[in-house]
Order: sequence, then structure tokens, then C-alpha cells
Amino acid sequence: ETMEGYRNLVKIVSKASTEGMLYRPRADRDLLRQYSKGIIALSACIQGEIPQYILQDNMEGAKRSIEWYIETYGKDNFFLEIQNHGLPEEAKAQEELIKLSKEYGLGIVASNDFHYVLKEDADAQDIKVCISTGRRRAEVDRLKFPNDEFYLKSGDEMAELFGHIPGAIENTLKIAERCNVEFNFDEHHLPHFDVPEGETSKTYLRKVCEREIPRLYGETSEELQKRLDYELDVIGTMGFEDYFLIVWDYVRYAREHDILVGPGRGSAAGSVVAYLLGITGLDPLKYDLLFERFLNPERVSMPDIDIDFCYEKRGQAIEYVTRKYGQARVSQIITFGTEAARAVIRDVGRVLDLPLAEVNRIAKMIPNELGITLDKALQGKDLKALYESDSNVKELFDFGKKLEGIARNSSTHAAGVVISADPLDDHVPVQNANDEGFVTQYDKDNIEELGLLKMDFLGLRTLTVMGDALKLIKANRGIDLDLDAIPLDDAAACDILTKGDTSGVFQLESEGITKLVMDLKPEHFED
Repeated sequence: ETMEGYRNLVKIVSKASTEGMLYRPRADRDLLRQYSKGIIALSACIQGEIPQYILQDNMEGAKRSIEWYIETYGKDNFFLEIQNHGLPEEAKAQEELIKLSKEYGLGIVASNDFHYVLKEDADAQDIKVCISTGRRRAEVDRLKFPNDEFYLKSGDEMAELFGHIPGAIENTLKIAERCNVEFNFDEHHLPHFDVPEGETSKTYLRKVCEREIPRLYGETSEELQKRLDYELDVIGTMGFEDYFLIVWDYVRYAREHDILVGPGRGSAAGSVVAYLLGITGLDPLKYDLLFERFLNPERVSMPDIDIDFCYEKRGQAIEYVTRKYGQARVSQIITFGTEAARAVIRDVGRVLDLPLAEVNRIAKMIPNELGITLDKALQGKDLKALYESDSNVKELFDFGKKLEGIARNSSTHAAGVVISADPLDDHVPVQNANDEGFVTQYDKDNIEELGLLKMDFLGLRTLTVMGDALKLIKANRGIDLDLDAIPLDDAAACDILTKGDTSGVFQLESEGITKLVMDLKPEHFED
């Protein structure tokens, strides 16, 4: 009902998914009572506690349960929920729930479970259930919905089902009107970076930058001073001093603990501040790179610095951040895998029990290109002819088109880490990660919208290989090679690339880029 209620729901979901996790998330009554404020509770479908007591003819149990919910949420915040999907159990429960509502002076509210939007999508949803449970449609003993009534019913349809029950329809609107949750998408929840006594984030950031000028530039030029002042002013105006200090700190930790860090990628390379802090390894003044591409006061958005770490040691950098800011404030980020064109055809084919070789043949006819959809694929002459002439292929694609793009599974984002000023479950629900720590239940886009700090800790095998190479050079030649000191206009290196020997060179390996490099014949870094 309120923002406090939203935060309480987040706490319940988080604790159920971490402390209460056993095969499934579990919340007990103590947890519900602890976080009950600002929440409107309904008694649920026929699988709910109170309807189950009714179906077992245990009216005493149903009454005890109702009394607990009234005591926990208050009489105005607890409603008895009735549904009608044409099931006999619902009819029995509904009759008793109406009597109980009168006995306890509780509101009745009509609802409908919906697992698909349109009634005609019932078969597609049945296929989805089979995919999720690893069963085939022809199997008799499997999870299956009893009918096709579990869709998003219109107001008129609901009125027809429940119009004769006073308040059942009206209460849905009353509840909706009471719910007033508004998110502030302009707030940032950046953790505070601890600076030495007598310093502020602003003064300390400048001090760290100016301390590195002699090493990287020799002396301060007018151009450098002007650019540094400008960048620090923009960073200060946008309130991101702590952000830069946080990144500087964990990059510094990585370098000090033999974790190879990449020279930087993306628009962050346009920042002199990032270069002075050692976050990037490229002088933006030398290469005339724009700071505004990275941070622009006209477009207030969180800075986005992606850091590459040695693939094998990336976890050590995340562990450091977790220790520094506290496990409750650091989490990895969930990502949802969706049904892509080829994958959905294989999944549906398996459920329909079509021959595997035939399904694979049809799947391979779908072009293997970025952003391909089944509709686009069916514009191909051969596939279109097959679709129009073979009823099995038509059914396969028709189901596939309805299921294409829906979430298939969840996993942990390969790079994303979120660091919060407060415990994360003050803002977003979290669950246990497969390894250690937490993973958010919202994806990276929602995390950023809510003003939380998302960092990309990218594990890069190229850096691991380079690190191994440095160790071998040291062992075999006795040379301590500094990657940052390698000249970027080395003729021998350019010659190797020109010959097309790009295997293992980050982002130059693909066939198209290799051909481009051979045609271009680079002679120095600017090329």
C-alpha cells in the first residue's frame, strides 16, 4: 500500500530466499508479522491456507488462521479472496469464505489466477509448463492445468462471474486506489568512501589525482590543469566523487595483489581523472578523447566504468569489495536467459515428441544471425514452403512464435556487481548465489533505474594469458616486463598483425577484423 510496505515485501522475499531457502523460498509467520506494515494481504487461491482448511472441513483451523491475519495486518488490510475458474473446490471454498467474511466483518475480493494473457494461449502455456518440468505433452501423469480459464479476464467477464456477490468487484478497485507506491528514480544510493581524517571525498579525489601527475605527465601543463579542473568540477556537480574513489580503490588493490587489470574500455578512456587514478591506461589528452562521451552534466546518468580483470583472479577483486563494504551491501546481479529462435524450436519439438533429427534439421534452417526471430526466419523461401506444407512444422512454429522471447532460466550476470550504501534488501530483493554471497532478483536495468551502483568486473582470459606470458618471460629470460611500458608503435608488432597473425589478440581475432587489419597495414597505435 505504501513505500514502507514495498520495502517490507522486499525484506520478506529476501529473507525467504536466503535464510528460509530449502528447495524453495519460505517465509514463516514471525517474518510476516515483523514486516507487516504498509501491506494489504489477501487469503489466496484454493491452494492458500484458509481455503485448504475449508476443503478439509476444518473450520476451526480456518477461523484460527483468519484471526491471526486480522491480528497481524488489521481488519481493514486483510481480505478474503474468491476465485472461479470453474473448479468444484472453488465453489465449496467460495460459499464458506462468504460466510466467514460476514462473521468477521471482512471484505471479499474477486480475483483470477492468470498464467497467460489470452484464452487461446492456454495450449502454448501448457507447452511452456512441459518445457519447464522436462515432460512431453503426450504424457498423462504430468503437471497440467485443469482448463483454459487461467487467462487475464476482462472487467465484464469478472462482473459476470462475481457481480452477484456484494463488494467482490468493488473491493478490487478500492485496493488499487489505496496502493500509492512511487519510486524516486533520481536518487543515487552510492556507498560512502572512507577518506583520511581532515579530508572530504572532493579534496581527497583531487589530491590522489594531483599526486600521480609527476609519474604520468612529468609536470603540470596549462592544458592538463584546465582539463583536470573541468572534469573534477563536473564529477563534483553530479555527486560522483565517491564513485571514482571506490573504483580507484579496488583497481589499486588488484594491481597490488598481482591481479592483472586491463587498460580500460569504452568511454571511460576519455577521462583524465580515470587515467590519473590508474583506472584506465591511456592518456586522453594525447589521443584527443572526449570526456563528455563518458560524463555529461546535460544527461544525468551514472558513470559506467567496465574493468577487465584476469579471468582466474576476478573473484579476488569481488571478495575485496565484499569485505570492505560488507556482505549485506554487495551482490552479484541476476540475468534472465530467454527462448531464442533456434532454442525455442528445439524445446517445443522435444515436448511435441517430434523426431530429434528432424527438429535439428529445421532448427538449422533458421539463419544463425543476431536478432533473428521466427517471423523473420519464415520469410526464407525453403522454410516458408515447409511451414505451409507440413502440419507438424506449422504447429512447431506456431507454438514457437508464442513462446519466443520469454524467460527460460535465470543465472548470474557474467560481470555485474552492485554495491549499495545501505543493506541491499532495503532496496531490492536478493537471493543466495550459486557459489557464495547474494545475487539480486532484479536485472541490471532495474538495478540502475533504482539508483544503485552497478560495477562491471569483467573476467578476461586474454589478461590471464598475458599474465602467464609475463611469468614465463621472467622465468626463462630473467626480464621483468612492464606491460604499461610497451611502446604502442612497435614495428615488429605491427608487422605480425599485418600478416594476419591476430589469434589471441583481444578484439582483433574475428575473420572480418583480421582481413581489415591485413588490408589496413597499421604502422602505429592511431591506425
